[in-house]
Amino acid sequence: MTVVGLGPGGADLLTAGTLAAIEACTNRVLRTSRHPSASVVEEATSCDDIYESSKRIEEVYPAIVERVVDLAEEHGHVLYAVPGAPDVAERSVELLRIDERVQIEVLPAMSFLDLTWARLGVDPLAEGVRIIDGHRFAVEAAGERGPLLVCQCDSREVLSDIKLAVEDPPDTPVVLLQRLGLADELVVEVAWEDLDRVVAADHLTSLWIPELAAPVARELSRFDELVTLLRQRCPWDRDQTHRSLERYLLEETYEVIDAIRSGDPDQLEEELGDLLFQVVFHARIATQEGSFTLADVARGIHDKLEARHPHVFSDSPTPEVDELRRQWEARKRHEKGRASAMDGIPESLPALLYAEHVRRRAARAGLDATDFDEREAEAVAADAALRAAVDRFADQVRSGGL
Repeated sequence: MTVVGLGPGGADLLTAGTLAAIEACTNRVLRTSRHPSASVVEEATSCDDIYESSKRIEEVYPAIVERVVDLAEEHGHVLYAVPGAPDVAERSVELLRIDERVQIEVLPAMSFLDLTWARLGVDPLAEGVRIIDGHRFAVEAAGERGPLLVCQCDSREVLSDIKLAVEDPPDTPVVLLQRLGLADELVVEVAWEDLDRVVAADHLTSLWIPELAAPVARELSRFDELVTLLRQRCPWDRDQTHRSLERYLLEETYEVIDAIRSGDPDQLEEELGDLLFQVVFHARIATQEGSFTLADVARGIHDKLEARHPHVFSDSPTPEVDELRRQWEARKRHEKGRASAMDGIPESLPALLYAEHVRRRAARAGLDATDFDEREAEAVAADAALRAAVDRFADQVRSGGL
């Protein structure tokens, strides 16, 4: 199999080697006829119907590979022509390179990148440009500051998703590049808010972002995407519920504690990752149930911590540590509407740990104060909680749980 690239634009950008290869082979396949130079590959089998019949883009390229390999096995030798350069953002060629059924020769070609750097006046090596896929912008651009060249911005929806994925958009204009090398080529600066409004995006549209002001957490985005994929495709992950994961959450928490006590940072890093998986997994289940998302979890804890630290985020004076602890508990009781200092102790705690929580709550409530009348309600609640802890401990002993 001979693989050639049709370049980024018209036939004038094709190499002599590509033209000679097309002439030499009569069994020809086009990945798509939607390319300005596709007419050069006459009497070719197009794969456009695969795009039209596939439900997901992930299904397209394996299907194209099967068609091309079948034709190679039938004819002995085929020419496979792809847009641009064969080794630049060309998934089908990646798959063909690792397919043991065929031997391929890949001829170099001009890519859209060559014209892009020329139009922008940018040396990608000197600038440290990162090239990413517009369809995966939220994941691939997370944590990046730029400069970024975003390719395959082939629809208004893709540009809209890119625009919404950046929480703190750049103040300076970005550049849309379209149909480079053709008579109607377009290179235009646009404001970020107009990203999906200025041009009718097509399969020859790219986006240049010189700088992103504030990165998002790329690795967390990739991890969330992985958990989503596991939930969809792994039978075990798919069957889990909040309740079925309880034991794993508890085990991972204890393993984190062991790692802390070991003093081994590598072990702690690994165990924190396992615990993070539990958090993201529960958030993914909740997302599917329509309850909340991982973003809601992050936003909620962010806002709660900010509200509980007025001495950090306002001009309030910073109190002593003991006073900070008292204020923290007071805010928690107010936020959650707790009437007693004993409210909110997790009932699932082991008996001895439950009793320790009760003891500390009682101490913070000042149950040793001389004015007992003012503390009577707290004392009654503490007594009931302590009795419940003792009873629970006795039950666990009798059942052999301890």
